[in-house]
Amino acid sequence: MPDKPSVLFVCVHNAGRSQMAAAYLTHLAGDRVEVRSAGSEPADQVNPAVVQAMAEEGIDISTEIPKVLTIDAVQASDVVITMGCGDTCPVFPGKRYLDWQLDDPAGQGVDAVRPIRDEIRGRIEKLTAELKAAPEQA
Repeated sequence: MPDKPSVLFVCVHNAGRSQMAAAYLTHLAGDRVEVRSAGSEPADQVNPAVVQAMAEEGIDISTEIPKVLTIDAVQASDVVITMGCGDTCPVFPGKRYLDWQLDDPAGQGVDAVRPIRDEIRGRIEKLTAELKAAPEQA
């Protein structure tokens, strides 16, 4: 993995899970990791309950816009983490793929989003530690 690894988070609408994951990784790793997120069928806006749940953590994602998944984004990433996007994510040799089974916050209120957010934070904390360790193990 290069000195600055690149991680792509993918879900269907890029309005909930992948946005939270990208925001946490950016928040926890800063500029040590290049972070992208995208959706196979992007929504018009980030889920307002997700924005509120992240604001409770001190992370503002209110200006984020769901983005469409592109082959270029996958090719430019070292790690691709899917969250319920099925088979829509293209697979390329040499990439690390993870599939995180997480509840979908679509149509849920903030009370239902908080446990999803907290699960994502735990996974991002673990991923951040793995990414920091990767160059030292090479």
